[in-house]
This record gives sequence, structure tokens and C-alpha cells, in this order.
Amino acid sequence: MLVDGGVRTEPARLTDRTRDALFIGAGAIVVAALVGLQIFAFGRGFQGPLASLLDDFVGTPKSASVPWAGLALGVVGLTNRHRIIALSSAAAIDVVVAAVRYLTGGPLTVGNGAVIVLTAIGVYAAVKPQCEQRRKILTGVAFGALLIVATKIGDVWLHITVISQPMVLDQYVQLADRALGNPAWVMGDVVDALGSVGYFVLHWVYIELPVAAIVVALYQLGKNWPSHHLVRTFLLIGLVGPIFYILFPVVGPIFAFGADGHGFQVGNFWPGAAPFDVTPSPMPFDDTTPRNCMPSLHTAWALALFLHSRQGPRWLRWGGTFWLLSTLAATLGFGYHYGVDLIAGAVLTLTLESALRDPERGWGWFRIRLVGGGGLLLAVLLLSYRFLAVEIAQYPMVSVPLLLGLPALFAFAYWRTFHSTARSCPEHCTLPEAAAQATRAQGARALLSSRTVSRRALVSSRTCQTCRRVDP
Repeated sequence: MLVDGGVRTEPARLTDRTRDALFIGAGAIVVAALVGLQIFAFGRGFQGPLASLLDDFVGTPKSASVPWAGLALGVVGLTNRHRIIALSSAAAIDVVVAAVRYLTGGPLTVGNGAVIVLTAIGVYAAVKPQCEQRRKILTGVAFGALLIVATKIGDVWLHITVISQPMVLDQYVQLADRALGNPAWVMGDVVDALGSVGYFVLHWVYIELPVAAIVVALYQLGKNWPSHHLVRTFLLIGLVGPIFYILFPVVGPIFAFGADGHGFQVGNFWPGAAPFDVTPSPMPFDDTTPRNCMPSLHTAWALALFLHSRQGPRWLRWGGTFWLLSTLAATLGFGYHYGVDLIAGAVLTLTLESALRDPERGWGWFRIRLVGGGGLLLAVLLLSYRFLAVEIAQYPMVSVPLLLGLPALFAFAYWRTFHSTARSCPEHCTLPEAAAQATRAQGARALLSSRTVSRRALVSSRTCQTCRRVDP
């Protein structure tokens, strides 16, 4: 592969035995984590991940869309014939189980069939060592299962945030958010003005983010597993992001300043007039509301979806844009997040995406400075919200350009590193094959449209942007 500076190294290739050992080891770690969290949950009196998984098989699934999203990933490695069989079987099981559940007085929902069939696919691939597509099938099943399991672990983690953090920092965050014009209050009024239809659309977009992510991921995956895709970013965000819930516990304006505070709120200010108190302090809160605001992971996931939809067709790009904007409007308009939460979520996504994107380029200085810089920027933002909230609110002419400008510069550095179309000669190129691919793709597009590539276009595509040398 290539590392920064154009140095070639051969990529490490895993044998089938090593790959199987890694699968088994990763599976053992996940099982151990599930068992430990289940024991913890049982001792604290709430549903654990294993009990929730059992409901997905034989009870009432907590989510109807997540199991089907997992199954969609699980059938990526199958042939078209086997995909039809798997999806049809899951749908038939869901219809039967949902009908029985509804007729016996239960809720009308689906998801059992998807989990059962996903498990069956994994067992089939595991016991068929001669299957030609075994590795692709197991990869798909692993990602699908991880998506489902991650939601179960996430539910337990939300309980842990409540147990471990009885105090929340909403007063500091709201004060810092005042410099931005209290966007949660503004969008709360906007959502109220949209009426029931607007509320329904935004709420559906907000809760069905995994469905949109699967659409983008399936387009990326096609029949193969590329070196980087949206599922990797989604899972890493879900793994890293919740750590900050413990470090920076925040419940959101609708709880800390609204009617849903169960008596622990500062007052019923949201979405009316935002308070302005220059003496913020940690405040105790109830033992039911998760401390899951900082950073906004819905913003982080929606931005990841947006970034990965950029390489798709027009309908996918427009869909990614719509989902990002609608998610931002929903997170603020429903009172779930402050504006500064969204900034932190965006920085988190760009940082993790910088660590994952273009793995063929290795870990050169170009990647280290982005990941390190993004981590430092996120730390600076959180520390400023906590210890400089009063100054941020009192001097918006200084704080707002910093709050928006520094993340914007980081976003530009990310774009310049991974999405810029600049070409380089062999002495200055980190990916010379990318330039060759671009030239070939340009020629193919011209051939398909019955046009020839101009000499000027070909020269431009081979011109180094550092020394202006034209490659032969």
C-alpha cells in the first residue's frame, strides 16, 4: 500500500485461519461484554442487552428498523437468489409473529424475522467452510450483528450515565449556547410553527436515521466490501461518542429548562424565553433521564451519512443533504440538544472519519495531524463550555468566530486532505494511482458521451499542484 510521501509498502494479508481466529476472538469479547452488562443490569433492576436480544427473537423487539437494517447488511455477501430467499423468509416470519402478537393483545411491530434469519445466515456460513462466499457472508453478518448489539449496549450505557452522573452541566452549556443566539429556543419555535405534519416528518427522520444509513451503506457495498464504508464510521462513532456522556453529562434544554424535567428543571423556559444567568453551577437531576447530549451523536451520524453520500448519484446526495438538515432541525427543535452540542458532534465525526478514510494511504503525518488536531479541538471545545461559559456568553463577537471558525478550518483541512481534486507528481503525490484513475475515469465518461477528452483537460489532470510539473 501507500503511506504519506508516496512510500510503497506491501499490505499485510491475513490467512483464512488468522481471520477466523480474529472473528472468534472478537465474538468472545462481545459475548463477555454482553454477559457482564446483563449481570450489571439485572443487579440494578433494568433490562439488560441479553434480555433485549431475547425479545428480538421471541418477544417484542425494541426497534422495528434496526433488526432489518442488520439483516440488510447480512445479505450483502449472498447471491441474488439467496438474498430473495432470506428476505422473503424474514418477512414471512415477521408477518406471522406480528399477527399472533397483535391478536393476543401485544403491540403491532416487526423485527423478529430479521434477527432469526440473520442468525441463520451466520450459522450457515460458519458451518460451511467450503462455501465460496463464506468470508463475505460472515463479514456482512458480523456488521449486521454488531449494529444490533451496539444498540443494546447503548441502552445499557444510557442507564450507566444516569447512575454515575447525578449532576449535570446544562447551565454551563446553555450559557455558552447563548452566544450563538440560543438556537434550541429558536428552532423550538420553528417546529411549533410547522404544526403536526412538520413535527411528524422531523420525528420520523430523527428516529429512522439507521434506515437512511443502510441505504447509503448498501449503495457503497454493492456486491463487495470496500476498504472504507459508512458502517465502519457509524460503529466507531457509537463506540467513542458515549464516553463523553460520562465526561460531560448534559440532559438537554427540554429537560433542564422545560416541562419534561420532572421537577428538577431550572424553570419552564423552553421554548419560550431563554434564561441568562452568569452564575452557572452543576445541578442535580433525576435518575431516569440519560445524560446523552454532549456531543450530539445524531449530528455526528447524520454528518457521516452526508459525507458518505457525496460519492453517490444525485438522488443519494440530495437524500444525504435532506437527512443532515432535517436531523439538525430535529435535534434542536425538539429540545434534545444545544447548538454547541452539534458543533462538538461535527468535530467528532470529522476526527473519526479522518482516522478511517483511505486506509490504503497508511498513517502518515497527513492523518496524524488531522486526528490529533481534531481530538485537541474537541477537548478545547468541551473545556471552554465548562470553564469559559460566562466569557463565551458575554463576548460573542470574539467567541462566535472561534466556536464556528475553528471547526470550519478543521473541516476545510479534512476536505483538502481527502476530497480535494488536486493532482501531484510522483515526488509530491501520496496516491499516484488516484490521479491515474481519475484520468481513466474522465476518458471513460467522455467515451460514453461520444466526446473526446481535450488535450488541455488531460494535461490539467496530470499537473502537479506543488511544482506544476506535467507527468508524461
